[in-house]
Amino acid sequence: MHDHSGCCGCAGHSMGRRTFLASVGGTALGAAAFAGAAGATESGACDKNQKSGCGKAPAPGTPLVVQPALVYSIPTRREATSWRGWGGLHTQSDVDQEINRIEAELRALAEKAEFPITFRPVARVTKPEEGTPLRDGDADVMLIYAASAGNAEIEALIKPERPNLMFVRHKSGPVYLYYEIAHPVFLRKWKEPHSQPGIGVHDIVVDSQDEIEMRLRALYGLRNTVGSKIIAIGDAAGWGAGGKDAPKIAVDQWKLDIINEPYDDLGKRIVSAKADAARVKRAEAEAAEYLKDRKLKLQTGAEYVQRAFLLHQVFQDLMEEHKAPAITINNCMSTIMPMSETTACLVLTLLNDAGVMAFCESDFVVIPSGILLRHIASKPVFLNDPTYPHDGVITLAHCTAPRRMDGKRLEKVRMLTHFESDYGAAPKVEMKVGQTVTVIDPDFASQKWIGFRGKILDNPFLDICRSQVDVSIEGDWTKLMEDMVGFHWMMSYGDYLQETGYALRRMGIQWENLTASNVART
Repeated sequence: MHDHSGCCGCAGHSMGRRTFLASVGGTALGAAAFAGAAGATESGACDKNQKSGCGKAPAPGTPLVVQPALVYSIPTRREATSWRGWGGLHTQSDVDQEINRIEAELRALAEKAEFPITFRPVARVTKPEEGTPLRDGDADVMLIYAASAGNAEIEALIKPERPNLMFVRHKSGPVYLYYEIAHPVFLRKWKEPHSQPGIGVHDIVVDSQDEIEMRLRALYGLRNTVGSKIIAIGDAAGWGAGGKDAPKIAVDQWKLDIINEPYDDLGKRIVSAKADAARVKRAEAEAAEYLKDRKLKLQTGAEYVQRAFLLHQVFQDLMEEHKAPAITINNCMSTIMPMSETTACLVLTLLNDAGVMAFCESDFVVIPSGILLRHIASKPVFLNDPTYPHDGVITLAHCTAPRRMDGKRLEKVRMLTHFESDYGAAPKVEMKVGQTVTVIDPDFASQKWIGFRGKILDNPFLDICRSQVDVSIEGDWTKLMEDMVGFHWMMSYGDYLQETGYALRRMGIQWENLTASNVART
C-alpha cells in the first residue's frame, strides 16, 4: 500500500537513468521564447497594489501552422440538362468574394485565439494536382473549405498522419455542396462504414468559427505536448502500484523526451550556487522585491524565500541548458530539503508564473495531462491531490500552485511552510472564488481520463496541503465517486472540456466528460 506520508515524499517507481528521444511531434523552443518564459515576464497591466510579477507570461509553445484550401468548381450552363450541383459559388467573382470572407474569418480567429497560430494564404484547388503539393507541405493542419468539386480534389489534400479539418457552410455564407454530401459521399464513399482515412465525423465543422477554434486549440495542445521535453530531477516516476509503468507510457504514448537529472548532480549545482556570492546576493534581492508584493503575506521565515530564489536560479540553469520548457522533481521533500535548506514549492510556483511548466512529484501518470492542458488553456495548471467527492463538491490541494492562474495576474498568496514538514516556503494561493475551472483525472494506464467543469467555491485553510480549493462538480458527482481513477489530478482556469476530449480522441484515449449534459458533446 502506498504511504502518503508526505506531499512530495514518495519515490514511486523510477526508470533507469537515460534520456528518451521523441520520435514524433515535438516542441521547438526558440531562444527568445525561452528567455521570456524562464526569466522575467512581459510587461503589461498591473494591479495598482501589485509590486512585482505583472504582465502576461508567454506560452512556451510552437505556433500551429494551418494551411487553408478552398476546393471548388465553376459550373458551365448546358441547355435542357442538370448542369450545376448544390452550392453558392457560381462565378469567379463568387470565388474571390469567398476567399476574402475566409481570410477575414481567419484573421479574426487568430486575433481572438489565446494560443499562437499562423494561417497561410488560402489556396485555390480545382483539380487534384493542385492539392498534392499542399498535402506534401509542412503545415501542421490542413483546413479544407469544401465548397464543391469532387472527392478526388479533397482526397488529394489529405495526409492521413496529419490532422485534417473540413469546413462547410450552411448559413454563414454561400452554401457549400459538401454540407449535403460530406457524410454519405466523402466519408462513406456511398457505403458503410466510414472509409476515408485521415478525417472523421468530429473533424467536420458547419458554419461555426468557434468550433474551428476549439479544434485548432486542441491540435495546438497536441502539437506542443507530443514529443515535448521535460527534465526529471531525481528520475521519472509514477505514484502507487498502478503508476509503476507511467514513465514508459509517457514515452511510448506521448513521446515525451524525459531528461534525468540525478540528485548527486543537482546537489553539486546547489553547493556551487551557495558558494557564489553574486548569485546569493541576487537571490536575496529578488526575494526582497518579491516580498514587497502587497498581495503577499509572509508567514514563514524570509530566509526560506531567499533560498528558494537561489534554487530557482539552479532550476533555470537546467532548463536553459537543455532548452526544456518543463521540469519536475521527485523526492522533493526527503531529498532536496537538506540540500537547499528550503522547499521546492515556491520555486515551482515562480517557474509556472513565468510561463514555463513546473510540476512536483515527478508523477508521469498526471504530467502528460498537465502539459496538454497547459497548452490548450494557455494558462498555468494546478497539479493537485483530490479528496472524496460529496454533495457536488470536492477539495483539491497541494503545497505548490501557480499564482498566475489566469495567465496574466498574480493571485493573493500567504507564504507558509510546507504542511507535512512545517519547513521551507510554500504558497497558499487564494484562487478566484466563482472562477470556472476544468478538472482532469487521468487513469494509471493512460487509457481513460475523466473530466468535469466546476467553479471555485472557497479557499479553505484545512490541515492539508497549503493551496486548497473547494470546487463544485458540474455533472453527476456520484458517477465521479464511482469512476475515479489514478491519483493526482490537474486543474486550470476556464472551460476546456471540449478541447481536451477532441485531443484525447486523436490519441486513442477514452474521455468521460461528466459535464457532457451541460455542454456540446466533444
